[in-house]
Amino acid sequence: MIKYLLGAILALAIIGGAFRFESSDNSWKLIILKEEAFYSVTNGAKRIFNIVANMIPDSELSDASSIVIEED
Repeated sequence: MIKYLLGAILALAIIGGAFRFESSDNSWKLIILKEEAFYSVTNGAKRIFNIVANMIPDSELSDASSIVIEED
């Protein structure tokens, strides 16, 4: 479960442009932009939450659910 969560965070950071690759004749560098990573992950999580929240309308949940209490 934790692997999937970390994978999702990494995917959101990559999509958001949080990584930059620089190379020279002598070395390669992978630069992580911390602020960009934070913003891309939080924005992605908010968008996913809003999509899921819009898929489940409140009125249908309250109409379909019922609480039944039985006494013996």
